Amino acid sequence: MATVILGLNLPKAVAHLAPVSRKILTSQGNSNVGLLFMRSIVGKSNRDPDYQRIPPFPYKTKKYTMLRSWFDRTTYRFDENSKIIVVDGAVAAGKTAFAKQLAEELDMLYMPEGNMDMWYINNYGYDMRQLDPKLPKSCRSYDTKNFCEDPHHFNAATMQLILFELKYSQYIDALAHVMNTGQGVVMDKSCYSDYVYAEAMEKEGFISKTAKSIYYDLKRHSMFELMRPHLAIYLDVPVPKILEKVKQRGRPHEQNSKALSPSFLNALEENYKRAYLKEISNHAELLVYDWSDGGDVEVVVEDIERIDFDKYTKYDKKLEDWRLWNEQEWSDKRMIYTDEKFELMNNFNVPRFDCPELVMDGDDYKKWLEVWFSAPGMKYEKGYNPVKGDSNILFKIRDQAKFSFH
Repeated sequence: MATVILGLNLPKAVAHLAPVSRKILTSQGNSNVGLLFMRSIVGKSNRDPDYQRIPPFPYKTKKYTMLRSWFDRTTYRFDENSKIIVVDGAVAAGKTAFAKQLAEELDMLYMPEGNMDMWYINNYGYDMRQLDPKLPKSCRSYDTKNFCEDPHHFNAATMQLILFELKYSQYIDALAHVMNTGQGVVMDKSCYSDYVYAEAMEKEGFISKTAKSIYYDLKRHSMFELMRPHLAIYLDVPVPKILEKVKQRGRPHEQNSKALSPSFLNALEENYKRAYLKEISNHAELLVYDWSDGGDVEVVVEDIERIDFDKYTKYDKKLEDWRLWNEQEWSDKRMIYTDEKFELMNNFNVPRFDCPELVMDGDDYKKWLEVWFSAPGMKYEKGYNPVKGDSNILFKIRDQAKFSFH
């Protein structure tokens, strides 16, 4: 397995790492300079067998309020693995299997790639795609399977914007998880690399230039709210090999796909290598592997363990998002990602109506509202639908901060 590693001092030996200290490291020993993470990520085989993570804060059921922040400090749960790792690569590169195994090896949470099922399957398990026969043509479902079969469909741009929104939502969840549990997260793709698809789709004529400009408007209005990942891993597979892998895994919608052409896959590869990898390496550590024939995850873990995440000063751009000045700043960030997701998602409300493929006819929209919100579990928010078995509704207080797509 050929390996290209950027930003690493390879001759360093991987020393046996002692049990984690609860003392938070600070640059130059000055607690006012900025709280930092511990030096190196540790694989399970190198972690002290008696190590136990501090119990997590139940952030999915309780608010992290200002009052709680006075007693429940965010960095209290952090250890050397309290980090976010994003895994990228082309279609069929083996990202999912790799990310799952990596998360297991590092005792981190695996977060799957954002997909259209997250949009179409509602909180009660009902697949909204079943409504298509009742809907006007412009309002019917369109997902990645449809894209493979008909990439020039007028709903391709809408799908791409939805996928970006889903990945943005997922990344907020990843940040909330790290800050409330101390456990790191391994993500299968993320909102940071999503634009390579928008670029390739526009180049191939699947979406218009105007649709792409709206995509970048959304990106500019939303991404500044997030803290960029600590580590990005790119699994490099050449396009001819990708086409072989697509054929081997035998998914019907990918076979003879009009979307997964050599031209589109080359455009993806070019945008990954010429734009995304360069951009993300300015802010995060980066590992790039030739994954043409797969590889050994344990070797990747060893490479990760060699990375010194604490070598940057307060003047460095890399990892600057994670060098907060004091505990209150950590608490403020944690409250935003834990309880203010609804407000963050409002960043996608950009008033652009100059793209026909993203604007719905008024009559079609009226029909869509009528059909969509008459579906099982869609009349009211989750927890407020008695026909779906929800109870004690009179005693519930609506919580807008818990964002839902449905």
